[in-house]
Amino acid sequence: MNNNDIEYKSVEEIKAFQEELLHKALTYLQANSPYYQRMFKSYGININKIKHIEDLVKIPFTEKKDLQLFNEEFLCCDKSKIIDYITTSGTLGDPVTFGCSEKDLQRLAYNEKKSFECANVHQGNVVQLMTTLDKRFMAGLAYFLGLRELGAGIIRVGNGIPELQWDTIKRIKPDTIMCVPSFILRLIQYAEEHNIDYKNSSIKRIIGIGEGLRDQNFELNLLGKKIKEKWDVQLFATYSSTEMGATFSECEFGMGGHVHPELIIVEIIGEDGLPVPDGHPGEIVVTTLGVEAMPLLRFRTGDIAAKIVDKCKCGRNSYRLTPLVGRMNNMIKLKGTTLYPPAINDVLDNTDYVENYVIEVRQNEAGTDDVTVKIGLKEQPDFDVVKELKDSFRSRIRVAPQIEILPVEEIQKINFPAKSRKPIKFIDLRKK
Repeated sequence: MNNNDIEYKSVEEIKAFQEELLHKALTYLQANSPYYQRMFKSYGININKIKHIEDLVKIPFTEKKDLQLFNEEFLCCDKSKIIDYITTSGTLGDPVTFGCSEKDLQRLAYNEKKSFECANVHQGNVVQLMTTLDKRFMAGLAYFLGLRELGAGIIRVGNGIPELQWDTIKRIKPDTIMCVPSFILRLIQYAEEHNIDYKNSSIKRIIGIGEGLRDQNFELNLLGKKIKEKWDVQLFATYSSTEMGATFSECEFGMGGHVHPELIIVEIIGEDGLPVPDGHPGEIVVTTLGVEAMPLLRFRTGDIAAKIVDKCKCGRNSYRLTPLVGRMNNMIKLKGTTLYPPAINDVLDNTDYVENYVIEVRQNEAGTDDVTVKIGLKEQPDFDVVKELKDSFRSRIRVAPQIEILPVEEIQKINFPAKSRKPIKFIDLRKK
């Protein structure tokens, strides 16, 4: 433990520390951000009256549409200082462009260094990155910079291609994999089909990105259990986004993603836009700290989680976030039941004969949601698959979507389109 690490200080010290950084962030925005200068003036906001985190409610939210409509107004430094251009993944709409200065890349490296340390990765470990470093993707670059800062070994393989991944593991013997969790099932399947003794490989740890591994009680979800039953390795989940330039990583106790207080302030808000009590789920709103090029103030992520404030078993006093419940824009109202896509994912991920799938949501003439799950089968079972799946859905989430059986190859093309950086499992065709 680093005695100077703010995460191990008292809750009161962490809050005071964040409020000091908040004042610096507001002063910086007032001096350098055309967008926030205009906002402060329009709403008559005196930043000197924003002294405590609780005072943030006096400031309007920043939303994704603001970044799309006024992108260049968020830039707080001369364009000549931008040395890396990135875009968001476009999960909640059109991608947004961000620029990073040298200072921002150093901040990214620091963030990922701390996150990897949280997952027990240190100098001497070797990490195989099954993520892209191209396609304007921040995360892959951030992981590389963080591991480099940490002094760990890095193997840049990129995403997909199980054969290449296993060849690399055999040749270089990494102890850690970083990838989208559902890809692990493809790795396992390939290993079993090609007699690769994956259970006795060099891999001891898997760090998941982009998909959850735990439920709201911090138990492994169905995908996590499926991986763990097949491959007894340590599993760590992370949560991050381009906009916040920070990562919430689980520690070895798997009790939520730890915040790094020097990098970000998190609020959890309800449908009324006001903070909810700690431990209650709501939308994640972030204020970035220490960003030079494009800092954000009260940015609505659209993601839903709860804030956990009790001390973690690892000794950190910084608050944590629960696994994501879902995304605000992806909420589904099916036959009177409100649910989020992860609830549907859990049923399908725990069904042995399902190879792949995609969920499509449309609005019907009555103004409610129609949900169709398109499924590729590993093999054709000797029973009515559609009936079996509908019964499974009803027993777990009380309602059943429409189900279509399609060739695995057809679903694969939907899951992994040429320009996508993440697997596509949810398609929202409703009018916005």
